[in-house]
Amino acid sequence: MTILRVCKSIICLLLSIFALLVCLNNVMDYGSNYAFVQHTLSMDTVFPDNALKYRAIVNPLVWSLAYGLIIFVEFLTGVLLLIGAIGLLKNINSPLAFARAKNWVYLGCLTGFLLWFFGFIVVGGEWFCMWQSEKWNGVGSAFRFVALIMFTLLFTAMPESENDKQ
Repeated sequence: MTILRVCKSIICLLLSIFALLVCLNNVMDYGSNYAFVQHTLSMDTVFPDNALKYRAIVNPLVWSLAYGLIIFVEFLTGVLLLIGAIGLLKNINSPLAFARAKNWVYLGCLTGFLLWFFGFIVVGGEWFCMWQSEKWNGVGSAFRFVALIMFTLLFTAMPESENDKQ
């Protein structure tokens, strides 16, 4: 067993816990982040003379669907990462099986990247101008999540040396 494989397994496990906890928080405190989605999509807190306000969505059904999709993708991210982390841990002494288990981690990271980069930074931040809102701006938080996801993806993809056996 290599220390590097142990580190990768634990980091993937922790990222899965993070994604699942974010999902759980959104389910348990539905209203708080529903308001976030509502204000972002309705663009009611962006700069007053914003010429892009025609993009606003003021339909509560769309807000609910968007929020439901966010929660589902958070859950999917966490589950894929958890499957990957368990696979890594179970196969820590088998280089080939360990490498195969990484595919679940890659899928989980891709799913999380799509949500927090594309969903929050691109769509929320730029299309709906979330960055202009003093109160409902999640771009900074989304960027932190993307950085953690990309670190995990790149670290996990890094090859392990068979010379670092402990």
